[in-house]
Amino acid sequence: MKTVILSLAIASLLGGCAMGPDYQRPALDMPKQLGVASSPATLPTLTWESYFTDPALPPLISDALANNRDLRVAVARVEEARALYGIQKADALPSFSAVGTEAASRVPTTVNGGRDVTISRRYDANLSLLSYELDFWGRVRRLNEAAQANYFASEAAQRSFRASLIADVVSGYYAAQALSEQLAFSRKTEVARTETLRLVQRRLDVGVADRLELLEAQTALESAQTISAQLAKQKDNARHALSVLIGRVVADDELISGDATLLEKRPLPLAIQAGLPSDILLGRPDVAQAEQQLVAANANIGAARAAFFPKVTLMGSAGSASAELGDLFKSGSGAWSFLPTVSMPIFDGGRTLSGLELAEARKVGAVASYEKTIQVAFREVADVLSDQQWLAAQLEAQQRLIRSQSARMDLAERRYKDGLTNYLEFLIAQRDYFTSQQTLIEARRARLTVAAQAYKALGGE
Repeated sequence: MKTVILSLAIASLLGGCAMGPDYQRPALDMPKQLGVASSPATLPTLTWESYFTDPALPPLISDALANNRDLRVAVARVEEARALYGIQKADALPSFSAVGTEAASRVPTTVNGGRDVTISRRYDANLSLLSYELDFWGRVRRLNEAAQANYFASEAAQRSFRASLIADVVSGYYAAQALSEQLAFSRKTEVARTETLRLVQRRLDVGVADRLELLEAQTALESAQTISAQLAKQKDNARHALSVLIGRVVADDELISGDATLLEKRPLPLAIQAGLPSDILLGRPDVAQAEQQLVAANANIGAARAAFFPKVTLMGSAGSASAELGDLFKSGSGAWSFLPTVSMPIFDGGRTLSGLELAEARKVGAVASYEKTIQVAFREVADVLSDQQWLAAQLEAQQRLIRSQSARMDLAERRYKDGLTNYLEFLIAQRDYFTSQQTLIEARRARLTVAAQAYKALGGE
């Protein structure tokens, strides 16, 4: 019996072969570098502590990493996948348990033919082998491989969410800042238009303005008040959204207000250069997650194929047995049992075949998902490179426009006060300047936000 057990174990360890294809990364048709550049570029350090140099950001990001509830869920899912991997990994090893039992029975006289009542007892102490599968075809090995890949995929998903969370916190902070600055400028505009309304009223009182100009001035003021109310609502909503990301309430005084130039003064991370090697995208957490999901799908094909072949399982026990508890471990009380089982699918209504077809279909989907993830990564990096270039150009052009609009508004105001033009010309110049200033703040916000998107696009840690 020992020879049989040893032979089966050796056959399982040395003769087993894993069914199904071994994993090979799909061939990817992608350029060697990201963007068009005359010389290769190097990737800067992408830890958030070194990448985001704005002193206002580290406390917010740290709070988000400590308190964000969705990140806690992602971490818990990693632990769940790790535990599932441990459970599956245990199937590759035999399980033993120590078992002690007592069996007692009483046979009455009505059963044993009128003889005296018979009471029998049996005591057993065994070391039991619990249904160990000899993995001839690699089914357990492939399931173990799939569970490991799912664990790695959950880790990558957690890192991907972490990078997205950091980028969202940065973007949300600058969005709230921009709205706060736009609100401050809108309220300054209210003050200016209130003064203009008083000027028009005085001109009306002395007969050099008409009722229409007064109504236009009132309309301009009320329009500014409406815009201020809208911006105040949007700023509060942005602050609330940032509070959810960070996991605590963000107070008003944590956001910039009262100076429409402060966004321009925020430090900008180093721009991402064109010419980076494209294989750095394979290190992005979402790409790593998609690849590990593909590894798991590939391994499940092997497990599904192995289901067509005989399944050999071992059960047994060895120990002592006696009729008296005191004799349980005496010489001659040794006992053992051995129950090898071989099962072979004959007819299951197509269940096994459908299982294989399901595994193969899921692998096709996993390949497509992996390839799409690579494509999205290329698009995001391309967007970042383009945004960096054109947002800088837009910002410069907008700053020139602001200077022109400011000079135009000042000139129109002087002309109106001197009576050389009507109020409508001054009002149009004032409105154009207001719109241009709000657009400038938005352009500054977009330029800062693209730095956060660059961190995410290149798989920041």
